[in-house]
Amino acid sequence: MKMYILIKEEIPVGFAILAAAHGSMAAYLKYQGTKEIKDWLDGPAFYKVICKVNDKEFKKAKEFPDRVVITESKLDGQEVALVFKPREEWPKPFKFYKLYR
Repeated sequence: MKMYILIKEEIPVGFAILAAAHGSMAAYLKYQGTKEIKDWLDGPAFYKVICKVNDKEFKKAKEFPDRVVITESKLDGQEVALVFKPREEWPKPFKFYKLYR
């Protein structure tokens, strides 16, 4: 089980770190009563995959279900990240997103 966190590539590092932290908590709170969250927490580790995406990838990823959109007030409310409920199987595009390094 993995939780994917997609961060727009143009977001400065400091805001990206905040978006990942706030996003994982927001997704946990939104989906805490689900079987997926229970399985994710009960597994050997609750994995998170953080990726950088361009605007086109971000827009397309918003079409996938079970996600939370993270905005940043210091960036005029701009959408900065998407965080997805943990799952075993991911749509094909997730395999090609660049890891955030």
